[in-house]
Amino acid sequence: MTLPDLDRADVRRRLIDFISADAVFHGDFTLTSGKKATYYVDLRKVSLDHRVAPLIGQVMLDLIADVPDIAAVGGLTMGADPIASAILHQGAARGLAYDAFVVRKEPKDHGRGRQVEGPDLEGKRVIVLEDTSTTGGSPLKAIEALRKVGAEVVAVAVVVDRATGAREVIEAAGVDYLAAIDLDDLGLA
Repeated sequence: MTLPDLDRADVRRRLIDFISADAVFHGDFTLTSGKKATYYVDLRKVSLDHRVAPLIGQVMLDLIADVPDIAAVGGLTMGADPIASAILHQGAARGLAYDAFVVRKEPKDHGRGRQVEGPDLEGKRVIVLEDTSTTGGSPLKAIEALRKVGAEVVAVAVVVDRATGAREVIEAAGVDYLAAIDLDDLGLA
């Protein structure tokens, strides 16, 4: 069965099934924020999988479809990189022209010294991506870097929202927050 043979609900359901089966780990974990958790969602286990990346691209395209005039998508490396690539490729398959960008944690100390890599984003509307959202710290760092290069950040779009305060932090920064999958979807609420 190919992706075009699936309706949007089936694509989303398959993505949730893959995440639940292959990317949710139970145990004692320390998150980037320093907080403790009894489960960990490691989206790179699926976002870099040839079977799942197209599903992520399709679901995220549906999530951002109503945001007008978006030139590019991307976010803080490493979690956002495969998500941006999936959107870029699935968007091209739909005839959409989303470019992708990468935001380094720090500007390079050599070459052109850039922190944001990819197309010129000055004056362009962009969406910041994140694979799994906890505190909102990574998207905020990306937003700061993008604003320095003159991009207009109109939304943050995450694949999995852990419901641990990221939405509130992002919205307090004046940016819309969109999430494709939540803890209820994964049976973790």
